[in-house]
Amino acid sequence: MAVTFDVRDPAQAARFWADMLGRNFVETSNGVLLRGDATQLGLGFAPCHIEKSGPNRVHLHITSTTDADQQQTVEKALSLGARHLDVGQRPEEGHVVLADPGDNEFCVIEPNNSFLANCGFLGELACDGGREVGLFWSQALGWPLVWDHDQETAIQSPLGGTKIAWGGSSVNPPVTSLRQRFDLAIHDGDARREVERLISLGASRIDENTLADPDGNEFRILELDD
Repeated sequence: MAVTFDVRDPAQAARFWADMLGRNFVETSNGVLLRGDATQLGLGFAPCHIEKSGPNRVHLHITSTTDADQQQTVEKALSLGARHLDVGQRPEEGHVVLADPGDNEFCVIEPNNSFLANCGFLGELACDGGREVGLFWSQALGWPLVWDHDQETAIQSPLGGTKIAWGGSSVNPPVTSLRQRFDLAIHDGDARREVERLISLGASRIDENTLADPDGNEFRILELDD
């Protein structure tokens, strides 16, 4: 599973995150991909020449082990091309908000955050959306709910790793295409059958292999040979 961001320069954004996460990246027919694994979310970057307007519906959370580790992560990100970002965070809040070279928001989370304990360096993908969409993705991926309280939900692979969380606020369907989407890879499988399964869970069809979840967020089914 990967989350793909539309950016002006996919290679630049991919290099930034490859350096931050210690991963390699590969060029694909859709842009550039940092592959994930069974516990860590993949990141994709696709070309887009439309100017960004407003915050993303999803953003990444990077974890820290100590105050010094958090500061080192922030300094490394800034040296690679990130910038500080003011989204209304309060001075007493421990996380640091940055934007990557593709103008995508992300947070470097303070140490001792119990919610992200043992999630790995790429601790969380934080999303807008209500409980219904969290339940949908739990069923779609076969990942159990690890948080379900006051409309807030989170899911995580049974093997652990990156959490995907929804903050509890429902969102209206987008007027135009969003700049972020999930990509679900099918290895030697039947994409048509998978599309039908996801529609039965509450997705809606946009085109042959592009669907929308209950909050109107687009996602794609990709067939991979390996």
